[in-house]
Amino acid sequence: MLIVGNGRVVTRDAQMPFLEHGAVAIEGDAIQSVGEEAELVAAHPGAEYVDAHGGIIMPGLVNCHTHIYSGLARGLAIKGCNPHNFLENLEQQWWKIDRNLTLDGTRACAYATILESLRNGVTTIFDHHASFCEIPGSLFAIRDVAAECGIRACLCYETSDRDGKEKLAQAIAENAEFARWAAAAREAGDHMIAAMFGGHATFTLSDETMDLMAEANDGLTGFHIHVCEGMNDVWDSRERRGGIPPVERLLQHGLLGPDTMLGHCIHVTPAEMDIIRETGTHVVNNPESNMGNAVGCAPVLEFFRRGIDVCMGTDAYTHDMLESLKTFLCIQRHNAAMPNVGWGEAMQMLFQDNARMASRYFGREVGVLAPGAAADVVVMDYPTFTPLSADNIDGHILFGMEGRSCRTTIVNGQVLYLDREFTTVDEQRIDAWTLEQAKVLWGTLNGRRY
Repeated sequence: MLIVGNGRVVTRDAQMPFLEHGAVAIEGDAIQSVGEEAELVAAHPGAEYVDAHGGIIMPGLVNCHTHIYSGLARGLAIKGCNPHNFLENLEQQWWKIDRNLTLDGTRACAYATILESLRNGVTTIFDHHASFCEIPGSLFAIRDVAAECGIRACLCYETSDRDGKEKLAQAIAENAEFARWAAAAREAGDHMIAAMFGGHATFTLSDETMDLMAEANDGLTGFHIHVCEGMNDVWDSRERRGGIPPVERLLQHGLLGPDTMLGHCIHVTPAEMDIIRETGTHVVNNPESNMGNAVGCAPVLEFFRRGIDVCMGTDAYTHDMLESLKTFLCIQRHNAAMPNVGWGEAMQMLFQDNARMASRYFGREVGVLAPGAAADVVVMDYPTFTPLSADNIDGHILFGMEGRSCRTTIVNGQVLYLDREFTTVDEQRIDAWTLEQAKVLWGTLNGRRY
């Protein structure tokens, strides 16, 4: 038995949303009970105790869209990279990186991303991977790192026509093999690793490729695809696909549905929004990345008005979900020219829709502190100088907390990060090895030694 106490508890459970002097009792990989600390401690004498030091005890955060393959890009300047639009950004930077990413490079990216996520209170990630240098075994390499570090992870590979038929076949095979493995693992009771079937974007996916994806997946899982992030999808549909919009193409090839998640969806039409809603497909918004790539502001407020489920991700621009939360509110208000919109949508995306998506894929209730839910708990340092209660906790999270406020991270009942120290892995050893892999990648990209 493990008790996390000496803090204020934010449960995300409507039955008991907030406890001023609360605690969480964990038995194995599940939450056993949530209540007043004095009562829980008395009921479980001898239990291991994690001290929250007066902070906020809350469910671990979920990132519904990230890219592990960009993990070694921090500080990287690729020679000749000077993009003037979104496609040039892909061609000059991200596709160059993934075309030179070996399996060891993929492992290093996974370590960098996962440790940074845990450090920011993120306990579940949905990753969309690409390493066209070495595709076979790449998802399994990430799986092994995720298992070693202890994070909950849903993985897929970025199928694309852009590097030829051999690489396309490898990408489809990697997705299918990993999806079969994940299905068997879940059947055996593994709730830590899941799979989706990845596709890059409709402008790099032919109709034939979409059919191959659906056939290889064979109903095992949902699809995770970028849609209308830049205008490339829109232009491609008009110039090469007979004017059929991207979302309609996905519908025609059987790639939509309640298990599918479409990234970005910035330039979708009202008719495409209706297709997304009617098929129960999910959208995942990545506000900070969209701003950084200068691709526009997704019509998330309209998605909500139409009844579309919208999740929140980072696109690996950051690993701090609270940073994305703040950015989302700012860009939506700026875009709408209204300072009174976006609040409810922001909180629903991060704390409800993300949690539902994770619960769907991992077969456990995720994102809530309630009996029987997955024991994914974080402690945020948050000294207060204004009143804090159940009525205004979201305001404190939005305007006061950051990912770096996290001092302790527990996933699946395992204390992975305690008082800002990793407890199950050797961070210094991992960082040293990751640095060597970064030097190899950077040297390959720029033709020099680092």
